[in-house]
Amino acid sequence: MTCPVPHTNQPFCVAALYQFTRLADHTAIQAPLAELCRAQGVKGTLLLAHEGINGTIAGSQQGIACVLDYLRTLPGCADLDVKFAGAATMPFHRMKVRLKQEIVTMGEPAIDPLAIVGHYVAPQDWNALISDPDTIVIDTRNDYEVAIGTFAGAIDPKTQTFRDFPAWFRAERARLLGDGKTPPKVAPKIAMFCTGGIRCEKSTAFLMAEGVNEVYHLKGGILKYLETVAPEDSLWEGECFVFDQRVSVGHGLAPGTHELCHACRRPVNAEDRASPLYETGVSCPACYAERTDEQRAGYRERHRQEAIAATRGTAHIGAELA
Repeated sequence: MTCPVPHTNQPFCVAALYQFTRLADHTAIQAPLAELCRAQGVKGTLLLAHEGINGTIAGSQQGIACVLDYLRTLPGCADLDVKFAGAATMPFHRMKVRLKQEIVTMGEPAIDPLAIVGHYVAPQDWNALISDPDTIVIDTRNDYEVAIGTFAGAIDPKTQTFRDFPAWFRAERARLLGDGKTPPKVAPKIAMFCTGGIRCEKSTAFLMAEGVNEVYHLKGGILKYLETVAPEDSLWEGECFVFDQRVSVGHGLAPGTHELCHACRRPVNAEDRASPLYETGVSCPACYAERTDEQRAGYRERHRQEAIAATRGTAHIGAELA
């Protein structure tokens, strides 16, 4: 197997994946999956729950192929949704396989994307949908993700976690869809998107459970759109935040320009790094007021220890925990 994306000359293959499926005993999968990943030199995070699997891993192309072959043997995972990218350096410090109540936490236990879900829209058809004036476009990601890039005209719910999305929609429903007393002349369509498709899948299931029928979501998420749609045809503005050391990617899934604030885990751009509130490994403009001098002193010492470890060619335990 090779990473079927540009930048295949890079030594690491990154695979973002998820699958909603019913795993009768997800706990039994944890140990053999973790062992296989470590044996293949694969690092990253995989989440297991009764409702399926979700995560991002990186390694050699052979190692990633071996892990994906195993995952596709799990119940309902033969057509595992995977987005590939290349990376010049390993974007993860270690391998984690974690057991969760949900593979993406919405906090609405009755929502089941296997029972009800919105209409999938292929990346090549997405522009036409969101350009329709009768379409309401909603970004289901968190505020710090939206801040560095989104689709033109999309609504930003300004949520801090995905758990906040149901409450946001219920509070905004009348404004978005009307009060239900006077039907609109044209029934609005709602189009939602997220990084890799998993949050969209759950959020469309949620809206349909709330009685909204015309609900659509971008199949494969922003990552598949950036991989598939040419820059000159794209309606995407900015970069896409990813949950690994690459921090952000652009069209063709090429590495972006953002770095990560290691105090708050938010992305920082060149302007942020020029701010007097920015200190590498210690603070950024977004989190400076959220932390105490004592906390910043602790981050500063951690950063110093990481620098010492780097000069010795060893891994600092603080970096792994972060």
